[in-house]
Amino acid sequence: MKLPAFIPRLLILPVMALALWIQIAGATSPPPNVVFIISDDHHWRDYGFMGHPQVQTPHLDRLASQSVVFRRGYVPSSLCCPSLASLISGLYPHQSGITSNDPPRPPGGKHPAPNDPAFQASREPYNVLMDQLPTLPRLLSQRGYVSLQTGKWWQGDFTRGGFTHGMTRGSRHGDEGLKIGRDTMEPIWDFINESQHDQKPFFVWYAPLLPHDPHTPPERLLAKYRDLAPSLHVARYWAMIEWFDETCGALLKFLDDRNLADNTLVVYAADNGWIQDPQSPRYAPKSKQSQYDGGLRTPIMVRWPARAQPTDSPHLASSIDLAPTILHAAGISVPPALQGINLLDAKAVASRRSIYGAIFTHDSQDMARPAASVRWRWIMEGHRKLIIPNPAREPGAVPELYDVALDDEETRNLAEESPEEVKALTRRLDDWWTP
Repeated sequence: MKLPAFIPRLLILPVMALALWIQIAGATSPPPNVVFIISDDHHWRDYGFMGHPQVQTPHLDRLASQSVVFRRGYVPSSLCCPSLASLISGLYPHQSGITSNDPPRPPGGKHPAPNDPAFQASREPYNVLMDQLPTLPRLLSQRGYVSLQTGKWWQGDFTRGGFTHGMTRGSRHGDEGLKIGRDTMEPIWDFINESQHDQKPFFVWYAPLLPHDPHTPPERLLAKYRDLAPSLHVARYWAMIEWFDETCGALLKFLDDRNLADNTLVVYAADNGWIQDPQSPRYAPKSKQSQYDGGLRTPIMVRWPARAQPTDSPHLASSIDLAPTILHAAGISVPPALQGINLLDAKAVASRRSIYGAIFTHDSQDMARPAASVRWRWIMEGHRKLIIPNPAREPGAVPELYDVALDDEETRNLAEESPEEVKALTRRLDDWWTP
């Protein structure tokens, strides 16, 4: 299949050429194992350590106490497929070309069912893009890592992301991979045991469909929240979060029990936010798919007991930083296209000025042109957040400027009273990416 012309040459190099980017540090100590934990549809406040008064997340709270924590973390786009592609590659959606959940709608306006072969075939251009990206599994393999995919995975078979092991064979959300967390953790235990037997460093992608709907928590957890929540829908969502937390606790305990925790880099982020609608199973406005913090913000955590002191950072972080952070820890050079920073480099973190992102249509408008699907672009500088609409996709929309330190629900638009600030931030946003 011919690749779209917009993809940078760097990103379509054959996988073997990735070795040219690798500069293995001449260290005598083994590289760290890596566990990447990703929650799914999870609001940034809905953790014990983030101050939620009811939701209990003791295992994530403990992880936070042992980590470099960025409470002001963000994903560049508030939709799962492009967000997950950014996490595995360290590239913004407009760089990777994976901007949307689904391909353009066919004539008639309705996609076939997700398990329909015709629908799977229509997603193939995105799968081909994933084939060519310098993903973490591909880059880490150059230093001998084995890698396991579990949970949410959109881009075809797990091998298309460069994983050596995996659960997903090709459906839209992840087919067999979605059993992880909800039904079993055994594939992770087996993979880690095998990698230890073979004396190979490992990379685990743990992206369970939690707390993502369907919100079907165990009754024992739902009973805890039924009388605390404003509705049964909210109670189910809260219980799902604690269920996710329990699975994280099991994973972290497994590392402890096998004396692997000290030299295992554990990183955490949510793929996007979620505000539970009290009246339905759906999400409320200003959360998933939106340009607001309810969809974009997530705590980001990095734990590496052997090398990193726990810190509660006041600085901004982006999910595109996690790939460079992992590569630095593994002693592997970062591909030039990656714009993130090493979150364990205190100087780089403190000197960062801005973070950026873009919101795209749920269904791509043109899979060969990322700019065709842009709805909004945004920039955060300090505590000031500017949102710029794309007139072609959001006619009549106006720029929005918020001070999220004073107004974290983004209710007071300051753009009209701060025109010079809007101009300055727009210039910096355009310097980052102009569609």
